[in-house]
Amino acid sequence: MRIHSTPVLSAVVLGICLLTCGTVAAQALPAPVVELVARTKAKIRTLDMAQFKSALDGNGDLGLIIDVREPAEFAAGHVPRAINIPRGQIELAIWSLVGYPRDTDMGKRMTLVCGSGIRCILAAKSLQDLGFGNVVAVDMKIGDWAKAGYPLVKE
Repeated sequence: MRIHSTPVLSAVVLGICLLTCGTVAAQALPAPVVELVARTKAKIRTLDMAQFKSALDGNGDLGLIIDVREPAEFAAGHVPRAINIPRGQIELAIWSLVGYPRDTDMGKRMTLVCGSGIRCILAAKSLQDLGFGNVVAVDMKIGDWAKAGYPLVKE
């Protein structure tokens, strides 16, 4: 099988690589993606890294901390207490964590993190669209978290 490269395919592959590595630079993404993320971010609640760290240290309720990166990224280093549900599975996998089918808690607090702040923003909107009312995305890069000397759990 031969795969033909096109400028669009190359841009998509580059974008996927940048997203999964957690090193997204806004200028590296196509304008429609940047615009989508900006529109989505305006519709959800976010925390910055300092707010997240403070809450993680016991000064706030984060509820479920969900890392929406892929399993290999999660294993390479994630914030303490985080569980892994990749963005591509979140709409289906979240239900067992919120009491479905008996006592579904649509108000369950969920704090989403990822490598660059992009996937968690998009995943938070998906959960919000499903009717979850207490979802927050952490707008940070995991690399900045590590540079600050904050803890990462490796598996």
